[in-house]
Amino acid sequence: MFMRKKILVVGPSWVGDMVMAQSLFKLLRFRFSGCRIHVLAPAWSEPILSRMPEVTKTLVLPFGHGHWGMVERWKLGRSLVNEEYSQAIVLPRSWKSALVPFAAKIPLRTGFLGEQRYGLLNDHRPLDKKLLDQTVKRYTSLGLSAIEEFTSDLVSFPKLEVDSLNQQSLFQSLGLNSNPVVALMPGAEYGTAKQWPLSYFRVLAEKLVASGMQVLVLGGPKDAAAGAEIAASGLSDLHNLCGKTQLADVVDLLAASQAAVTNDSGLMHVAAAVGTKVHAIYGSSSPAFTPPLTVNSQIYYLNLDCSPCFKRTCPLGHTNCLNNILVEQVLSSIN
Repeated sequence: MFMRKKILVVGPSWVGDMVMAQSLFKLLRFRFSGCRIHVLAPAWSEPILSRMPEVTKTLVLPFGHGHWGMVERWKLGRSLVNEEYSQAIVLPRSWKSALVPFAAKIPLRTGFLGEQRYGLLNDHRPLDKKLLDQTVKRYTSLGLSAIEEFTSDLVSFPKLEVDSLNQQSLFQSLGLNSNPVVALMPGAEYGTAKQWPLSYFRVLAEKLVASGMQVLVLGGPKDAAAGAEIAASGLSDLHNLCGKTQLADVVDLLAASQAAVTNDSGLMHVAAAVGTKVHAIYGSSSPAFTPPLTVNSQIYYLNLDCSPCFKRTCPLGHTNCLNNILVEQVLSSIN
């Protein structure tokens, strides 16, 4: 009897990384026609994974980010033994992330070595940072066998499905009109060294509204104060939706936007994956390592001598890599 390949992927813990993981799922479906892909991931990721047709099932990881929970992870793995997965692919490089596939007795356990995971992984790969110079390439390469050579043309851009009915419902419930939509995403979970100044976002928002646009400020509950500052003018076509929508709603609202102005963040990757024109602002990070995976983008990056530093806060105290990207530059590009 023919058995379709069944793969467990241990997913990453960040929105942008989860979107980029779709490139791996696409490669697996291409290589193994009809394969079943189960993704073990945090609960917040379900709305994203549900928009990926390559994913057969989402298994919720019942732990918060950074939580070890060794006993719970072992029990979870043992509960999956009867699933009879043929392979596990572990995307995070932590020791704890490899424990569930080991406990589940999955015969082939693939991942980069990281944190001395000898034994937990039996198909550990060297990380060639020169060849695999982007996160999406690293994820995609794990979909190959150990003897296959990775090439960049194996990377497919993520493409999330859009719920048009939910989109229409959101426009009605939020009181949006038929004016062109521009989304602003001021958040960046990593730190302030990746965040364009809020005062710049505010000026940009007000100028966009004055030019006939309606502006949506998008983000999670942690971004609510930032959204309030950007929308402080109270303009009717300037909507602070930070913390007021679900992640699935943000996917659909971004798909309805003509442009998205964003820091290097998870929502930047969501915007790219629904086809929105992405205006991506880079400070401490690098567009060479985590670019928006789309041909429809405009990058703002000054490439100063001190950048990219990959720090959470500016070690020099001036954040010129962001402050010197002017509102007029972004506005003229959008217009």
